[in-house]
Amino acid sequence: MPASSSPARLRESHGFLRVAAVSPELVLGDVAANLAILGREAKALAAQGVRLVVFPELSLTGYSCADLFHHAALFEAAREALPKLAQVTLDSGMVLVVGLPLRVQSRLYNVAAVLAGGQILGFVPKTFLPNSGEFYERRWFSPATTLAVTEVDGMPIGTDLLFSATDRPDFVLGLEICEDLWTVIPPSSHAALAGATVLANPSASNEVLGKAPYRRALVAQQSARCLAAYVYAGAGAGESSTDVVYSGHGLVAENGVVLAETERFSFQTQTAVTDVDLQRLQHERLKSAAFRDDESCPVFRRVPFALGVANSGPAELRRPLSAHPFVPLPGADRRAVCEEIFAIQATGLARRLRQTRCRSVVLGLSGGLDSTLALLVLIEALKRADLPRSAALTVTMPGFGTTQRTKGNAEKLAEALGVTLRTIPIRAAVEQHFADIGHPPDLHDITYENAQARERTQILMDVANQTGGLVLGTGDLSEAALGWCTFNGDHMSMYHVNAGVPKTLVKYLIEWAATELYSAKAGAILHDIIDTPISPELLPLGSEGQMQQKTEDTVGPYELHDFFLFHFVRQGCSAEKIRWLAGIAFWGKHDAAVIDQWLAVFLRRFAQNQFKRSSMPDGPKVGSVALSPRGDWRMPSDWAGALE
Repeated sequence: MPASSSPARLRESHGFLRVAAVSPELVLGDVAANLAILGREAKALAAQGVRLVVFPELSLTGYSCADLFHHAALFEAAREALPKLAQVTLDSGMVLVVGLPLRVQSRLYNVAAVLAGGQILGFVPKTFLPNSGEFYERRWFSPATTLAVTEVDGMPIGTDLLFSATDRPDFVLGLEICEDLWTVIPPSSHAALAGATVLANPSASNEVLGKAPYRRALVAQQSARCLAAYVYAGAGAGESSTDVVYSGHGLVAENGVVLAETERFSFQTQTAVTDVDLQRLQHERLKSAAFRDDESCPVFRRVPFALGVANSGPAELRRPLSAHPFVPLPGADRRAVCEEIFAIQATGLARRLRQTRCRSVVLGLSGGLDSTLALLVLIEALKRADLPRSAALTVTMPGFGTTQRTKGNAEKLAEALGVTLRTIPIRAAVEQHFADIGHPPDLHDITYENAQARERTQILMDVANQTGGLVLGTGDLSEAALGWCTFNGDHMSMYHVNAGVPKTLVKYLIEWAATELYSAKAGAILHDIIDTPISPELLPLGSEGQMQQKTEDTVGPYELHDFFLFHFVRQGCSAEKIRWLAGIAFWGKHDAAVIDQWLAVFLRRFAQNQFKRSSMPDGPKVGSVALSPRGDWRMPSDWAGALE
């Protein structure tokens, strides 16, 4: 992170909340020792700017005290320790969730206490008590359903409590305890529907073979179903090992993705710290009809508290932030991801070919990235549609700006892949068109460029008519976002196979195909296509035949635009937040001035070119971001383009 990065308050102004799942070292049955351990850990986390700390189930006593829970000395000591631990939160601007046994009237409950502002805000009892196999919780505790009061010692208690920060309306905390998560309908589902954006689970789940990945998936899935952040803190190895072992598994997930996780099986305190994006979660909930239309939510009581000013701790953003959000992260199963994308694209095209009963598929092959990917997908689609490879008819249409490199790569690729290639020059036809409309051929303006793009599209359409074929579009998602296409030129086709694939992913897919799908000869051609500067090749060549027009010199780096597109459309971020995130993601590569320049271009072009997207051809959605007016993105073409 740069030394000049934004302070903690700026991070929070963009909707981030720093949370921690803690598995502390434990002194079983020694409340005083555990109080000191929890307090020390809370203070250390406060210095890191953590706003919510979740400790494990029964963490003041230890989960595995068994019949010792019946001794008043133990549960009374835990209750007396609670106000002392609350003092840690007095000026720290943080919330603590801690587990303890609590006597209410004549029953003992396994509860989570919420502490903030130096006070005990309330208690949430465990609803589902495991009582089979190695678990005997009903031997000591009563389930929440037996609770006959709504207050204890003047403080609220119940499973219907939400803890709401008055100075951060996006931070609403809901709780459930361990086994509650493993049930058919976890209590956290109701809490989320009632408004909880952060769900905390103090837990004491023991380890058996295969349980950890199941637990991880369970936490991730519940965060996804609830469109929430989920903080899960498991009891650690300091618990009794009489019959089972506890590993201290801590997890933080957000909307289906695990952001942080502790090391398991350690006797030292383990902490998972990350920043969750509450602004993003609110955006997801606004978009989710299933979430906002659910009428099954019970009534919850809100317990208000003031979170306080953000701690002046470290300024860095502690969560994964990819500069290339459309590209799989390192460590992902590259083959599986790429095969899935190819399958989506190829199946969509094959279905259209089966429906139209076309005898050919006509593709303009330029020697650039997009048409190359379209060709690779076409070959796979022909297999799925039970059509011969000879049905692929590629056309290269050299014009004023066509380089020998791109033309040569188109010719070599068609030969290497065994598809038919026709060469139809457009220079004479375009010059005649200029003469017809009275356009000076040496005036290299937008008319000069678009006339070539439209001539190429006319050729493809007419060749398709000749051969009983379908014109396959090549433009990608990034170009659609920027409007970087000629209306009724390369903007138009009969099926837009790359419509859901952004430029950074196009390059990734071709590189994978070059290394894993094709021979060394074809792979070398594909690698050279990847290395060729991106260009529409519409302006005349230089004196030595060199390319004079590079797309990224005009509209900016595609890696920046893809980043902007993802965070604007998928995450609903403001321009200010996008600018801040980009400064982090591209630190050392693109400075603030460059990011500002191209973000302004992105927002302007995105607003101005909706009319092109509103009339874009059919094409398959591939990832979570798509711009089809029939599905994912509906926007007035008259939008002013101001969302700071």
